[in-house]
Amino acid sequence: MTKPDFDLIIVGGGMVGSSLAYALRNTAMKIAIIEATEPSSEYQPSYDDRGIALSYGSQRIFETMDLWSQLKTYATAISDIHVSDRGHFGVTRLSAQDEQVPALGQVITARYMGQVLNHAIAQQANLEPIWKATVTSLEQFDDYAQLQLDNGRQLSAQLIVAADGAHSTLRQLLGLGALERDYQQTAITANISTERPHKGCAYERFTDTGPIALLPMSDNRCSLVWTVKSGDDAAILASSDADFLGQLQQRFGYRLGKLTQVGQRNSYPLKLVQADQPIQRRVVLIGNAAHSLHPIAGQGFNLGLRDVVALADVLADGHADYGDSRLLHDYSQWRQSDQDKVIAYTSSLVSLFSNDNPFLGHLRGAGLSLMEMLPPAKHWLAKHSMGINGKQPRLSRGIPL
Repeated sequence: MTKPDFDLIIVGGGMVGSSLAYALRNTAMKIAIIEATEPSSEYQPSYDDRGIALSYGSQRIFETMDLWSQLKTYATAISDIHVSDRGHFGVTRLSAQDEQVPALGQVITARYMGQVLNHAIAQQANLEPIWKATVTSLEQFDDYAQLQLDNGRQLSAQLIVAADGAHSTLRQLLGLGALERDYQQTAITANISTERPHKGCAYERFTDTGPIALLPMSDNRCSLVWTVKSGDDAAILASSDADFLGQLQQRFGYRLGKLTQVGQRNSYPLKLVQADQPIQRRVVLIGNAAHSLHPIAGQGFNLGLRDVVALADVLADGHADYGDSRLLHDYSQWRQSDQDKVIAYTSSLVSLFSNDNPFLGHLRGAGLSLMEMLPPAKHWLAKHSMGINGKQPRLSRGIPL
């Protein structure tokens, strides 16, 4: 057989795909990454830049990859997490001090994070970036897989990784089904300024229509994810800034004083998508291509990054065949439990907290109060939030590949 063009082709040059490419920079692998858009040279963040929540475990991964010194410039540490339920007594507070870590997590602008990753992979000797190209067909053979691109190029590799997001083209080309659950909710996102300083505290406030998250950002901004019932979002998005802030204030309360400014608003419908059999012959789906989650508890990107470091760990030791089915089986066995647990955890939170059943409301309040009084329960929740449960790959443990 003809030797494939690459050992690994990554389809999708977003945060997950770029992180995988860079994680493998010191290996002997010959890698290509394919992305539909060209990296922007615009570095200066704006008020409206979207915030991404990084768990403590994700921060540790980027530290091991020697990227955190650049990323931390625009990162804001989460020192505390405040969890409450609107209309009911009971609060749970998590703190970095109690967990004996520098921070429970970090919030960083997605644009700056993308710029740092793009700059890093541009210097990578074993990587060929292919920008402004999309995949039009995929063929799988016993020894390699082959892609046809819309620019006319045909590429082959021992292994193809689909990191092309929730609407994955490769998942569609493979004809894979998916478990889907429409939450009948829409997330409204924006950046908010507040009267009182956030002091590094992240707020998760549950309401009868869904959770409200306010995450600390630089310049005393907060990154807002406001979950509402689908159908209610249009009027909220169309309201004036004053009306928008007034409605949000009524739902969130005054823990940060008066809400003073709102930036550009965006929205997206919420549903769970979990791909059937994300391990295929010569193809692996990771990140949102494999599992797209509800934003409750901020686990989406962190789960995808754990896919990255587990796959990198399996691939990094040097193999005659990087797409060998036994290798991919090892990766699948490693990741399946974590993926299933996070999906079950986020879905159960949505079911428990996004309703107005008065009986469940009292149970939720009692549960939050009980957890506040039980340090072992809070410690379990904190470890879950920080992404440091279970078997940890080398990059998660501070060991370079």
